[in-house]
Amino acid sequence: MSVPSMSELSLLKALWKEHPLSAREIHERVAPELNWSFSSTRKTLERMLEKSMVAQHARHGVQVYEARLEKVGTLAAFAHDFGTRVMEMDGPLPVNMFTGSQLVNQQELEQLEQLLQDWPSEKEGK
Repeated sequence: MSVPSMSELSLLKALWKEHPLSAREIHERVAPELNWSFSSTRKTLERMLEKSMVAQHARHGVQVYEARLEKVGTLAAFAHDFGTRVMEMDGPLPVNMFTGSQLVNQQELEQLEQLLQDWPSEKEGK
């Protein structure tokens, strides 16, 4: 799984919280965080469409988007990438670092913990 960029992750988080959303609605939700123009949001959505990170379809005559990347798996890949590439850790990140997150509920937190714990054995099997 490819790890989304920080800006792509911001758009995905908006779509995980509420979907489907138009490009304008997505922009309104991410603008305070990203502080960029609407055209930048549209360009990022186009790149994400090319990467199959989002799906686009018409709803009531408006093009809307939905995340194609599953939330927990994407967050696990992002956390794993951060742990190995940035923190140079050999083992999984401790799941307690996600406690208190407004992005995941308890069930998703448990799934995330399992994915992160299983990651090294999956990697070895490849």
